[in-house]
Amino acid sequence: MPPAIEPGPALPPLGAPGTGGDGNAGGGGAGAAGADARVARVVALFEQLTPASLARLGEVYADDARFIDPFNDVTGLAPIRRIFEHMFDTLQAPRFTVLTRFSAGDEAFLSWDFRFRRQGAQGDELLIHGASHLRFDADDRVLLHRDYWDAARQVYEQVPLLGAVLRWLRLRLAAR
Repeated sequence: MPPAIEPGPALPPLGAPGTGGDGNAGGGGAGAAGADARVARVVALFEQLTPASLARLGEVYADDARFIDPFNDVTGLAPIRRIFEHMFDTLQAPRFTVLTRFSAGDEAFLSWDFRFRRQGAQGDELLIHGASHLRFDADDRVLLHRDYWDAARQVYEQVPLLGAVLRWLRLRLAAR
């Protein structure tokens, strides 16, 4: 029987001390001084993401939120939750570290590292470096979450035969 999964720490409420709130943030990890409180909530969710914390997605995402990444384009909390459930089902120890953040008005950008191991695989931890564009609704919840990262270089090039072809193609197309 697998061990019980404990819920993670509560997300900071909007406007909580230590979450900033001036809307013009920079800096890394959750709670960085001057950070937009909405962004701090998103960062806290992702840096503390566990299967149990997926139940709290509705605290951060609007019911009709849209999530886009190189593999998915879905709308609604249930489909967004399924993406992250799939991540936990297929990867070992997935975790996000937010490196930088910037917000202005109802928009925010994050840069992050995503580390994981393939399920059942021994060996090195894999790293995907990416960025997210967030748009907030009138209730300060995420309405749009679009992730940008290089799927060809960071995923496909790791596939044995396909990777060799993609690396060759990338080198042929590179400016010299």
